[in-house]
Amino acid sequence: MKTIRIRTFTILSLFLILLLPWLFYVTAHLIETKTLSFDMNDSQKRDLAKTIRLIETNVENWADPVWQDQLRGQLQESGMGVAILSETNQEIVQFTPERNRTLLRTEQFSILQDGRVLGRVIIYQPNSRGVQMIAAFAGLLLAFIIVGYAMRRFILKPLEQMSLGVRQIAEGDLDVRLPLFRVTEITEVRDGFTQMVESLQESIQKQVALEEERRFVITAVAHDLRTPLFALRGYLDGLEQGIAHSPDKIAKYVAVCKEKSAQLDRLVEELFTFTKTEYLEAELQESTVDLPLVLQKSIDSLNPLARQKHISIIVEHFGQDCVVMGDSHLLERAMNNLLDNAVRHTPCHGKIFIQCLRDGSQVTFAIQDTGEGFSPEELQRVFEPLYRGEASRNRSTGGVGLGLTISRKIIRRHGGDLVVGNHSDGGALLRGWIPLANLMDRVF
Repeated sequence: MKTIRIRTFTILSLFLILLLPWLFYVTAHLIETKTLSFDMNDSQKRDLAKTIRLIETNVENWADPVWQDQLRGQLQESGMGVAILSETNQEIVQFTPERNRTLLRTEQFSILQDGRVLGRVIIYQPNSRGVQMIAAFAGLLLAFIIVGYAMRRFILKPLEQMSLGVRQIAEGDLDVRLPLFRVTEITEVRDGFTQMVESLQESIQKQVALEEERRFVITAVAHDLRTPLFALRGYLDGLEQGIAHSPDKIAKYVAVCKEKSAQLDRLVEELFTFTKTEYLEAELQESTVDLPLVLQKSIDSLNPLARQKHISIIVEHFGQDCVVMGDSHLLERAMNNLLDNAVRHTPCHGKIFIQCLRDGSQVTFAIQDTGEGFSPEELQRVFEPLYRGEASRNRSTGGVGLGLTISRKIIRRHGGDLVVGNHSDGGALLRGWIPLANLMDRVF
């Protein structure tokens, strides 16, 4: 649908207000006079000349009643009026036709004889443009009606609809659908409101999704915390009641309690980190970070767990000058999660291969294990919070399924990304990248 701007609408309205009365005036004049000329027509000119001649040739009869009656008859036929004054401005004849008292145009002249003023004559001609003026006023009135109707339809009514839509939005009704309008500025405002409503709907949907995720996290956390707490409580009750009466049994109970305490500590730490990256959006404590060094620290911290399962952690390649800008604590946390995931899902006597190198303007890293890899379903959902794949892993991992989610969020907050897949030789493959620190940042 074509639209029109308010400026154009205003100009057209003014043009119509000026044009329509003129058209009505000209049309009425044409109908009455059968000509487009606004001067006196031939008939009026003849009547005027005849009256002037009658007055000029009968100066001596101005006071004669018979002649005055003859003059009145002629003036009545032509619709004109006359006033004849003496040389001393005394009225001799005064006549105005009854049928036309709205006489506007006048002809004034003096009667001279031998250089002496005999009298003055004023001839009143009929107002032949009265009908035209009425027609012009009617045209002006019609123009105002047309402009008012157009303004009501194309400006005022759309604004009323916009106002109603805004009130509905304010009351929470986001299903408001405003019609298309013919005025460009109102259409632009309508489009703005439409975008605002769509943004509000998206925001509400995201809020609902976050609320559902929050409830899901709370439910899952309550479930995962309950299990080690119940086990810890049971073993502590056993110690308190003296069920573990031998030193070996007491040592076993204490070891289990320590394991469950460590599991609870891990759960709380994962939840704290997830909350920090997902909800708090804390500012990064940025500095230059050597990514291979961060990976090496993670390897050192997880070596004891790897040795328990006789897993070999092999560094295939650590490149030079792999410096990024970021929060060293969060990056170490992300790498710990990735390596911990690899160690926990790699079978005994397996291997984990690690590499980190510079690739153009970014630093890439990869962690490959010799485990079973990811199933097709896991590849689709592995980054979902609290998703842990097989049910059998729920207790063996000791986490709540937030490790990979946390790692990807941390890496994305550093301007990079993390993807998962399966290596062609088998096992899981986690690959990521982070932008390389620029020279100015590194000098600083």
